[in-house]
Amino acid sequence: AEADSSAVPTSICLSPQPAGSKSGDESSSSAPPFVAGKTLVDGKVIEAYTATDGTKKREEGMQVDTMADVLGCCSLGGSNDGTDTDDNAETCQALQPVVIGQSPQFSTEQSLEVLGAAREAWNGGSGEWPQMSLKSRIEAIEHFVRELSKQREAIVTVLMWEIGKNRKDAEAEFDRTVVFIREVIAAIRMPDAAEYNDEWQHVGSTRAFVRRAAIGIIMCLGPYNYPLNETYATLIPALLMGNVAIMKIPTIGGLVHSLTMDAFAKTLPHGTINFISGSGRATMPPLMETGMIDGLAFIGGSKAADDLIQTHPQPHRLKVFLQLEAKNPAIFLPDLFATSEEAALDHVINEAVSGGLSYNGQRCTALKIMFAPKGSDAGLVAKRIAEKVESMHVGLPWQKFGDNNKSYSQITPLPNLKRVAYMKKLIDDATSKGAKIMNKNGGAIVGGSESTLMVPAVLYPVTSDMDLYKEEQFGPIVPVAEYDSMETVLEYAREGIYGQQASIFTAKGDGSSLLIDRFANVFGKININGSCGRSPDSLPFSGRRSSAMGVMSITEALREFSVPTIVSYKEGNVANSVIRSIEKESSFMETLV
Repeated sequence: AEADSSAVPTSICLSPQPAGSKSGDESSSSAPPFVAGKTLVDGKVIEAYTATDGTKKREEGMQVDTMADVLGCCSLGGSNDGTDTDDNAETCQALQPVVIGQSPQFSTEQSLEVLGAAREAWNGGSGEWPQMSLKSRIEAIEHFVRELSKQREAIVTVLMWEIGKNRKDAEAEFDRTVVFIREVIAAIRMPDAAEYNDEWQHVGSTRAFVRRAAIGIIMCLGPYNYPLNETYATLIPALLMGNVAIMKIPTIGGLVHSLTMDAFAKTLPHGTINFISGSGRATMPPLMETGMIDGLAFIGGSKAADDLIQTHPQPHRLKVFLQLEAKNPAIFLPDLFATSEEAALDHVINEAVSGGLSYNGQRCTALKIMFAPKGSDAGLVAKRIAEKVESMHVGLPWQKFGDNNKSYSQITPLPNLKRVAYMKKLIDDATSKGAKIMNKNGGAIVGGSESTLMVPAVLYPVTSDMDLYKEEQFGPIVPVAEYDSMETVLEYAREGIYGQQASIFTAKGDGSSLLIDRFANVFGKININGSCGRSPDSLPFSGRRSSAMGVMSITEALREFSVPTIVSYKEGNVANSVIRSIEKESSFMETLV
């Protein structure tokens, strides 16, 4: 039976040390960090300050009108007056935000100055970085990775505090980023990588040297949920290809980038990468309006992407790479509900919960809606998912659970109260139209009115008149919808505005072929008995409609931010000795070995 949604408390308590849990082994995890406001422009890491900060700083740093405090999610405060549902929680405390850093708010004029530094570094393709050989750029990025690795623990701690990522996932984000960079470099160095090696091709009487070259100045905007990994999956390939980058630090999740600035400054030429922070409206459109931005790497919302692209005076020549929203469906096929298929059903329920709620559902690749056959089968799916959700550990990013203290919190705080309010809006709309909250305390806030730690809500039945049916929740809500026939599912895919991924859950494959054939022209990836995801990074990560423009992978990202450039000649027109001399003196044609 479903939980009584009307009885769900507004707030429940969190013990600072729940029974069966303990803080992570790293004692510094539960102590809030502090990252000072700074930026990187023209190869220099510059401390930012306001007019009231003192003469010494005024001489050495960059003055900004405003320095915004960055709040961490997870400080234990005073007593919580919420309803305590744990009879053993005698020391229940409230969760309150705490200042963990500062972010300088650039003015339009300062942003244009950053563009000036980037233009000087690019210099029409004649700057130091774009003129450097591919081999030398690779060596510089490898040096950067070594320097970045020294900041691993600091970055992991900030990921936990600023965006509520548990320690295991924060460590995985950093490590996966490093692995991604190394695999991109390895792909360039592969002997059969024709676009990067130094082999001449023979096409009839023409001999051609083909290698990819830079586009120009790339504006790079990354997301808050994977601020390091997702951003670097575009930034590093763009840099390797010889582009110059301007990175707009996200309002949430931006502190990790402050921790990378010294590594960039130490390893790359002046102006190769420059940082801007502050209001997106005050900083990004003015840069686009100059027409000096050659490429856009944007991971975020489609409306913001459209608005930004339209400000470019010549949008036809703007190279655009976008990773945007998604509403990835999971379809439970009828063959799962035979009595003999209990093991198969249990497996896909686990996949659905993991796919829907990994990192609180704050992934573009999360499963955003579950479809199951109408009636008792759909009810069973909702009930089983609710049972799994009720067993999940809800807590702080560094807390461990279980007898062996090996499991970190599976549900952690959302980044701000705005996200909590949006979750509440979706839940309230769905329940007002007939959906029920299936799990105990679903949608409740843990730790008081200032907390952003939310118990996931499993909602059933979700119908087409509810906002949650079509809107991307990007948070800890699991909607379960019913279908009378497969046409309901096909119509949902066909008429939707997104087209990233879908998951098909089946025991014997009955009906799967029809879905695959129809979905092949709608989604970028179709998963069978598995949740959606980007990995492995060697495979193309694509999407259709309002979900993506461009392809991300180890090799595809390099192509997104470069242009194949050819040096050719007709046999008999140029002596071999002349070609060898050109090859020897050219940085563009320099061998990778």
